[in-house]
Amino acid sequence: MSSTSKARQRIHSLLDANSFVEIGALVKARATDFNTAPAGEPSDGVITGYGLIDGKLVYVYSQDAGVLGGSIGEMHAKKIVGLYRMAMRTGAPVIGMIDSAGIRLQEGADALDAFGLIYAEQAKASGVIPQISAVFGTCGGGLALFPAMTDFVLMENDAKLFVNSPNAFAGNREDLDDTASAASKAAAGDVDFVGSQDEIMGQIRCLIGMLPSNNEDEAAADSADDLNRVCASAASFVEDPRAAMFEIADNGIFFEMKKDYAKEMFTALAFLGGTTVGFVANRSAAFDEKGEKAEEFGPALTTAGCAKAAAMVRFCDAFEIPVISLTNASGFAVSKEEEGTVAAAGAGLVAAFAGATVPKINVVTRRAGGSAYAVMNSKALGADLTLAYPDASIGILEGKYAAPVLCDGTAEEIAETAKAYDAMQNSIEYAAARGYVDQIVDPSEIRKYLIGAVEVLFSKREALPSRKHASI
Repeated sequence: MSSTSKARQRIHSLLDANSFVEIGALVKARATDFNTAPAGEPSDGVITGYGLIDGKLVYVYSQDAGVLGGSIGEMHAKKIVGLYRMAMRTGAPVIGMIDSAGIRLQEGADALDAFGLIYAEQAKASGVIPQISAVFGTCGGGLALFPAMTDFVLMENDAKLFVNSPNAFAGNREDLDDTASAASKAAAGDVDFVGSQDEIMGQIRCLIGMLPSNNEDEAAADSADDLNRVCASAASFVEDPRAAMFEIADNGIFFEMKKDYAKEMFTALAFLGGTTVGFVANRSAAFDEKGEKAEEFGPALTTAGCAKAAAMVRFCDAFEIPVISLTNASGFAVSKEEEGTVAAAGAGLVAAFAGATVPKINVVTRRAGGSAYAVMNSKALGADLTLAYPDASIGILEGKYAAPVLCDGTAEEIAETAKAYDAMQNSIEYAAARGYVDQIVDPSEIRKYLIGAVEVLFSKREALPSRKHASI
């Protein structure tokens, strides 16, 4: 199959049958320096147009590696910029399929300007329309910023994504450390999903179904799932919200962001009672398909985890998607490396939660301790409703750590003090009595309570102080 037909095939495999309408099919490059004009080849290395995914309008561009390597020059960029402007005017998502050698060297400053024009349109579209990138083949140099500026990035198993090639690093070769590989980029948090082309197309279709078309649209769909369905295993998977999500979400379907990055923080989009919601959840362990614990992370907020969660909250707030947090964090990560970065990352998460005006629901599933309690969508940061499991706890310190400070006595006296402290200062009943928890619910009923909370907060309206934007 030629690369030209590959570029078209990708579009047709993604969109509803016979729905694609091409724009700019006759566009050609103007540059002829160094004999670079692709003789008789229109489109200048990128196919652009619009079509439908399950009846929903989307705009698509697919780079054609068969025309000068799919490199980006003046007219190539003009087509993508035009596509973005149409998408902004009509309020529909943009999906980019990237397979390119990068900037077109033969066009010099014109090519550099072309990159800048696309960057500018992506920045303008951020928070207005959803942007999705799928990396096939090569995406290198300044082109690597294209997917980085979009909301979701998917990458084919054998694709390459890099600013600098692995071979450009002193003392490194691609066979030693392939920093451009899909696995490497997923672990670094640059990619949300890695898979085959067919899997990527399926994930994009799923994602488009969950997302609103723009920041003034609603993200909702009909749900055939039982609104009162019992989540029998929810209590067993308090440590791993990803495992619990198969029961909580409508039909057990969700789209997880950055699955292989900062695994101690789980972020995902899912339907709840037909409404799209965003989940941000602490994850202290991972369970395998057999329900057995496979990895442990610890109940601590990390730099990467906070950054991952903050990005999710900001995205949801931009597109009016309710945010649900599942809190199980006893503090911040303790290490020399984390100490230099975790405060700033934690502040970023605080700013994201505090600045979000969408419905915000917090579920304390186990331990909400110390400053981590406040950071993870607490009442103080504006959570509209806070639920908690019966054996959850909220407090500064566990009794066994607080007692030696509070009591200078015998071992028995210290133990009694610890017990009393837990009962008074750490119990979920105490937090509820002080108004920090609205409802104590059984884990098996969490789905119906969350659906009810989302419904009651549907008409929420909140205004923040007038300003250009926050600086945190």
